[in-house]
Order: sequence, then C-alpha cells, then structure tokens
Amino acid sequence: MMEMKWSRVWFAMTAACVVIGVVIQVVLSWQNHMPVVAGTGELFQRFGGSPLGRALNVFSFFTVQSDLIVGATSLLLALNPNRSSTVFRVFRLAGLVGITVTGIVFHVALGGLLELDTWAMAADRLLHFVVPIMAVVGWVAFGPRGLTSSRVVKLTVLFPLAYMLFTVIRGPLASDWYPYPFANVHALGYLRVLINGLWIGLLFVAVAASAAWLDKRLPTKQTAPPSTTDLTL
Repeated sequence: MMEMKWSRVWFAMTAACVVIGVVIQVVLSWQNHMPVVAGTGELFQRFGGSPLGRALNVFSFFTVQSDLIVGATSLLLALNPNRSSTVFRVFRLAGLVGITVTGIVFHVALGGLLELDTWAMAADRLLHFVVPIMAVVGWVAFGPRGLTSSRVVKLTVLFPLAYMLFTVIRGPLASDWYPYPFANVHALGYLRVLINGLWIGLLFVAVAASAAWLDKRLPTKQTAPPSTTDLTL
C-alpha cells in the first residue's frame, strides 16, 4: 500500500510538471516571447501570425505532444495505478517512448543551440529535462508492469506516423511553418520527409521493443492482474 501511495504521488507530480511547462510555453508563445536558435533565429522564433496562432503552434511540436501524453497517462495512473486497458497500454508506451526519443534528440542536436530567458528556460527544463526523467524513472520504479506486448509495440508506432502526416498536412496551411527541419516539406520535398518519417518510425519501434523487453524483466509492481480485453481508459 505504501508503494502504491508513493507511485500515485510520483505520477501526480509528473502530470503537474507537464501542465506547468506547457502553460508557460503557451503563454510565452501568445506574447511572442519564444526562444531563438543561435545563429539562425528560425526554428523556434518564426511562429508569426496572431497570438492564438502562435499559441496553437506550441502543440505542433512532437515533444509537447509526447509531454501531454505522458501527463495524461500519469494523471490517470495517479487516480488509479492499476489501469491496464488496451488503449491505455498503447498511450502509456507511446508517451514513454516519445518523450525518451525527443529528450535524447533534443539534448544531442538542439539543446545547445537555444538562447533562453528565465521563463523560457523554466519551460525548457520542465519539458525537456524534468518530465522525461520523471517519466522514465516512474515507469521503471512503479510500472505498472506487464502492459507491453508485440501488439502494443506495433500500435504505438501509429503515434509518430500520425504526427508526420499531421505536420505535412498542416505545414502548407500554416504559411509553410514546420516545427522541425526534418519535417519541412517546403524545403526538403515530400520524398525526403517521407524517408525521414520512416527512420523516425523505425527508431520509435526499436525503443518501444526495448521497453517491452525490459518490462518483462523488471520486478512486478502490479497489485491487480491486467485485463487484455478492456478497451476503456
């Protein structure tokens, strides 16, 4: 019971960090105070449009979408740590893999390029440092275990594929604004973006499969047997 209590606290704190980070980012975008990339000023600064349009652009970032999935699934686990429906399993793994992949890519390729002020740095640290660490640590420490399978791994890849499709369709409708260079159809063309999307999908599957493998070898934290047929959250 004590372990379940701490797991609920951990998941609630993770969800709270997501909400705070996203709210700060949306407010900064609304006010047109976005971080810039040193030497270019293009990737994050060129939001343009109305305050509402700039705020909505925040939700086009894969990192933010991954954060939101992590936040939503963490909140559900804080309310009920024994959730195990098929839908929840897919979103739980998609959020975990998404935030892991984007956290790694950000730190390797983008983190050192940003020029951040106080509030932008706070949002950046929450969404790119705190939440990814809390998501991974929470999954390892508290589970719930036994929610992954080959079917769940396959369904999880729908998230990055849907994201690439969304980005490609939305870009021309948003004055050719794209959240990431690798998804910029205007600059790269559809074929190159499609190839980039396939590589991202393969990376996603590899990380998801690794998580499924690890899930079977970590100590079981579950207090109730998971259901394989329940489709509710």
